Amino acid sequence: MDANKIPTPQPIDLIYPDNAPEAFHLLAKPTGAICNLDCAYCFFLDKEHLYPGSQFRMTDEVLEQYIRQLIESHRADQVTIAWQGGEPTIMGLDFYRQAMDLAEKYRRPGMTFLHTMQTNGTLLNDDWCAFFKEHNFLIGISIDGPAELHDIYRVDKGGQPTFDKVMRGIRLLQKHGVEFNILTTVNRVNGDYPLEVYRFIRDEIGADWMQFIPVVERINENGLTLYQEGNTVSDRSVLPEQFGRFLSAIFDEWVRRDVGRVYVQTFEAAIRNWVSMPSSGMCVFNETCGQGLAIEHNGDLYACDHFVEPNYHLGNIRDEHMIELVASEPQLRFGQDKRDTLPHYCLECDVRFACHGECPKNRFIETPDGEPGLNYLCAGFKQFFHHIDYPAKIMTGLIRRGRPAAEVMPLLAAEEAKFKAALAQANRNDPCPCGSGRKIKQCHGRPQLKSPPRKPLPKPEQRSTLPLRLPE
Repeated sequence: MDANKIPTPQPIDLIYPDNAPEAFHLLAKPTGAICNLDCAYCFFLDKEHLYPGSQFRMTDEVLEQYIRQLIESHRADQVTIAWQGGEPTIMGLDFYRQAMDLAEKYRRPGMTFLHTMQTNGTLLNDDWCAFFKEHNFLIGISIDGPAELHDIYRVDKGGQPTFDKVMRGIRLLQKHGVEFNILTTVNRVNGDYPLEVYRFIRDEIGADWMQFIPVVERINENGLTLYQEGNTVSDRSVLPEQFGRFLSAIFDEWVRRDVGRVYVQTFEAAIRNWVSMPSSGMCVFNETCGQGLAIEHNGDLYACDHFVEPNYHLGNIRDEHMIELVASEPQLRFGQDKRDTLPHYCLECDVRFACHGECPKNRFIETPDGEPGLNYLCAGFKQFFHHIDYPAKIMTGLIRRGRPAAEVMPLLAAEEAKFKAALAQANRNDPCPCGSGRKIKQCHGRPQLKSPPRKPLPKPEQRSTLPLRLPE
């Protein structure tokens, strides 16, 4: 189909449901679960089983319905058109040129678009990057740190490393001046290397915006990770306390030297919750969710990117208008359940305001008193939020007084210099200047324990060759 030959659309009399949001976020997956890589921890590769016999390619008809209904469903002046996978670049450039033409054809006066794509970056070339620049795309690149960490789980279909191809894609984006950010999945391996990962992204890549997504693979009864079911996780999944230490270590460096120039999504969300802003900017740290949906290659709409499975299938946009599905009672209940199904342990937690139970997909363990529904990562998030409380309160005070949050850096530096001077002048048996009430020799004057040696890095793994692991 040539989008330029589509007749000019006639205005429609769309009646918005009473509870329809003015705007929402929808991840489109034009290739479904199909990808040119075979990352060992990728839960979405198993979604291929949901569509047996499918060609996994969004048709022209579905593409037009998607773009048209997405625009019609928004009452806000800006619409985000987001592409993900699988690997979305497999569709080829002509598909996205057609999508741009359709967006312009259905755009209402005064409406603007934010075009985004999450990609592994291995298929990018000058043509792709020139296209991204022309249409002001924001590109998310998936990379898990330096080569020795990235190439353990992020391999191609032949089991070969992908780091060099990803870096080539990043350099092409930089060459063309395309805005991009970094998505790093934190797993059982790179979770032990927080500063190596952070400094690589900041200094070697030169990125100033990054997000860290914990790998939590729930093992189903059949050994797959197709559904959000089961209370056993894969040995690639990050451990709760490990993730807490990972975030805390990076935060300590960020808050002392990078505030205001490097943006880490989890930290930004945390500070927004400390300040009591209406939204954290991350669905997982908001009180409710339900406005971040996913659409498959055939038009099937799902409650969330992490819940592309039959129980969370809302319908198909070829049968029912998108806004009716987005505002449907099942979707509304899905979003409210994030708040309404929290166990009492969470309701009484002192950092509930920052966490709100995190993502429902990770709520599959029991509380200390045996109540179901506790987040698998609870111990790590609680550790992290307690760790950042003091500097977060300083930044909150700065923001509320109209001051830049970056002023936390010289304040902390001055405090730490004063503390070190006091510590240097005190005797071992004096009270520690930190205020703990303990003697210096039992507190900050204790010999520092050496960190245990790190385990040798494992051999690379690929998804398709992993044996099924049945829960014990």
